[in-house]
This record gives sequence, structure tokens and C-alpha cells, in this order.
Amino acid sequence: MATQSQILLEYLPKSEGLLPKWQLIVATMAVFNTIQNFATLKLTRRLYARVPSASITALQARTFAVWTLTSAVVRGYAAYNINNKTIYDMALLTYLIAFGHFTSEICFFRTAKINLPVLSPVIVSSMRPLLIFFL
Repeated sequence: MATQSQILLEYLPKSEGLLPKWQLIVATMAVFNTIQNFATLKLTRRLYARVPSASITALQARTFAVWTLTSAVVRGYAAYNINNKTIYDMALLTYLIAFGHFTSEICFFRTAKINLPVLSPVIVSSMRPLLIFFL
């Protein structure tokens, strides 16, 4: 009889290296972030801390949730198809778009300030392109 850990290992990406596992971890985290954006505005308001709290609306949070879920699907699919160049490139682009978004919110629009809620996605989105050289 298989243990719980053996059962879980069956669902991990089969490709070699850490990159597919990293993709899966980030995709899973994005699903939880999606749920959070649908459920409450609290963390979204912490992300865009330089604007009045009332300007962060439920509509904006739901839109952000859908984008995050779309990214999670692409990244999750890439975790299991890491050797497919088209899917790999699409996943890479999701990180570049996220990095561009958060960088523009910090530097140009000044709606976000450098704090933990902003640093987390900035680090993840900037790490992924760098990981192609190391993983």
C-alpha cells in the first residue's frame, strides 16, 4: 500500500531538474492568491498601499484574481510540459508581464510601495527568468 508521500510524488512533474517543480510551486501559490483576491480586499490593499484604500475595489481585485489564475494555469501546464518550447515561452512571458506590472506600479504609477506584499511577486517574477541559466 502506498504512503501519502508516495501518492503525492506521483503527481509531481516527471521532467528532470528543479525548474518544473518550481513552476508547480509558483502556480500553486498563484491559485491561493487568486482565492484571496476573490475573497477579500485586505491583501490587495496592502499591495497597492500608496493609494486611498477606497480606490481598491472588488472589481479590481477580481480582475487581478482572473489574471493570477490565468498565470497559474499557464505556469502549471508548463511545469508538466517544460520541454515544449511554446509552452515554456508562454510561462516565461507571464513572469515578464508580472515583473513589468509590479515595477511600473512601484516606479511609474507610484501606487505600490516597497513592502513584503510587493517584494514577493517582484522576487518571484524576476527569479524565474534568471533560473533558466541555473536550473
